[in-house]
Amino acid sequence: MKLKLKLRARKKRVNRSFAGTFFLFLMLAAFGAFMALPLVYAINNAFKPLDEIFLFPPTLFVRNPTWNNFLDLMNLLGQSWVPFSRYIFNTVFITGIGIVGHVILASAAAYPLAKHKFPGKSLLFTTVVLSLMFTPVVTQTPNYMILSWLGMIDTYGAVIIPAFAYSLGLYLMKQFMEQIPDALLEAAKIDGASEYRIFWSIVMPNVKPAWLTLIILLFQMLWGSDGNGFIYSEQLKTLHYAANQIILGGIARAGAGAAVALILMSVPITLFLFSQSRIIETMATSGMKD
Repeated sequence: MKLKLKLRARKKRVNRSFAGTFFLFLMLAAFGAFMALPLVYAINNAFKPLDEIFLFPPTLFVRNPTWNNFLDLMNLLGQSWVPFSRYIFNTVFITGIGIVGHVILASAAAYPLAKHKFPGKSLLFTTVVLSLMFTPVVTQTPNYMILSWLGMIDTYGAVIIPAFAYSLGLYLMKQFMEQIPDALLEAAKIDGASEYRIFWSIVMPNVKPAWLTLIILLFQMLWGSDGNGFIYSEQLKTLHYAANQIILGGIARAGAGAAVALILMSVPITLFLFSQSRIIETMATSGMKD
């Protein structure tokens, strides 16, 4: 009987020829190389002198690499009347508070949606799913009106509070929490654990891949936020805003703009590389149940 099961398992595994596997590998490698072209171009662009940056047709790889773009960037940062460290602090503060607050709120809201029954549960989750269809441009005016009523315009909260309501995070956490066996939670209740204890000691550790993925997504969104339309004081501006000012400085700042673009994109890419397995695991699991 065991021998038959082994033979069946072997037959199921052999579902594609070597030529098909090799062709699939080549196709995926070609698509991967094509998707990597913008990153390769940005890296090379940061080390190009000005004459190569404006060369037409543009070249993908740098011919005469130079560090002048980064030196020009350092000189520009030293001439800013607002210390560059202030832009870094604003970005790190907004990103950190926004991530922590959203992970806690999204997890706390997803837990009853995933593991409890109450009137209006389906309607609430349907509303969350429908909100995923709206782009930030559509919700920008309502967000501004609400933040204006709350008196948060031109404050850190103008960027942090909307991040708390990131509906994709709630959706991911809810779908992932549904994978936790109900028997595990029932056993904890029999042992006398409260809902808060179950949430923090059982649910949150079991959905670690989900909230790690959520951290990556929120970091990417908040790191690239410039608070445009919500923050007006120069002292509260973010790093992305300072980078845009350098890039918009004209032809003379094209090299420094290429350098700062590389620096800005390197941080989220590095964070993603260290967490990509968690993101893939969460995306594969989140759609298993509806």
